[in-house]
Amino acid sequence: MNVTGFTINFLGDSITEGVGVTDARNFRYDNYLAKLLGFSANNYGASGTRLAHQTRPSGLPKYDLSFCGRAYYMDQTADMVVVYGGVNDYIHGDAPFGEPGDTTNTTFCGGVYFLMNFLRETYGDKPIVFLTPARSFYLRAIDDTLPSTHEAKYVAGKPLVAYVDVIIETAKQFGIKVLDLYRDLGIDPHIPEHFDTYTIDGLHFNDKGHTQIAHKLKELIESM
Repeated sequence: MNVTGFTINFLGDSITEGVGVTDARNFRYDNYLAKLLGFSANNYGASGTRLAHQTRPSGLPKYDLSFCGRAYYMDQTADMVVVYGGVNDYIHGDAPFGEPGDTTNTTFCGGVYFLMNFLRETYGDKPIVFLTPARSFYLRAIDDTLPSTHEAKYVAGKPLVAYVDVIIETAKQFGIKVLDLYRDLGIDPHIPEHFDTYTIDGLHFNDKGHTQIAHKLKELIESM
């Protein structure tokens, strides 16, 4: 697919906001990719945010601005939408994981369905891409192979790959493309060299990490 001249909405959390990069204009993955492919990027990244709705207020109110709610305020004339999130649902919050078949945003499973359904209804046949969470070893303390041990995780969770697979399976219902960063990014912060080379804390990516995400997304878009 040639996206030259497109306007693309990027909905995400702190990674999409650019936490970890030295120069968001040049190295944040959406802007880096825009220069490679010749499109305009609308950035809707907000640190700490999750797909699912939360009932217990967080320390900062903006953390509770879920993807499902913020999607209503994006540019609805955009030519394409990219969504990158889910890791915060894994790490913290009080929304249950839920189960396949959930359709409301009170669980993670339901939040994924709700968001994909809204985007498909709003943007019609325009291309939509979801990026799954990548591997994470946050502060060398929260290990993605296990349920989160974060102090603000108020309900039982699952290993990160369970959240990844919900995104992949739900996307099939809506004809949405998925870039599986968990398996295909090639960055695993459990490996000390990867932790130091591509991340600032085992979760947020530095300039090199963002450019790697951009190149993986470039490959997917060009194959569509």
